[in-house]
Amino acid sequence: MILRLDPKNPRLAELGRFVINGLVATAIHYAVLTFNLKVIGIPSAGVANFIAAWFGIAASFIGSRFFVFRRSEAPWLKQALRFLALYASIACLHGLLLFAWTDTFQLNYTTGFALATVLQTVLSYLGNKLMVFSAP
Repeated sequence: MILRLDPKNPRLAELGRFVINGLVATAIHYAVLTFNLKVIGIPSAGVANFIAAWFGIAASFIGSRFFVFRRSEAPWLKQALRFLALYASIACLHGLLLFAWTDTFQLNYTTGFALATVLQTVLSYLGNKLMVFSAP
């Protein structure tokens, strides 16, 4: 299946909305991560990232429900529980990856964050599309 670069293609439009929503959620996540490390002074990038992830998750859910997948008519609680299960798994993976990258291997947290975010993006789109915001 190849997506044509036709702006009227609904799959391409959805993917574009997903990217926009993801950029906003990632910016929130990264801002809170940086705040946790630089302002609050949390000594572990893994812990700071785990906390920050929940801010990005909240932004992502709101954007996904109303903007990306446009499934606001579906039961809110059912979507929220599925979303939380998906994102709890992704947040744990993201946190573990950043912990290993930064705390164990002493590598730059920004690079580790970027790599973990690429994996998070793929898992997020597939999980949301197939499990959270799919038609009943």
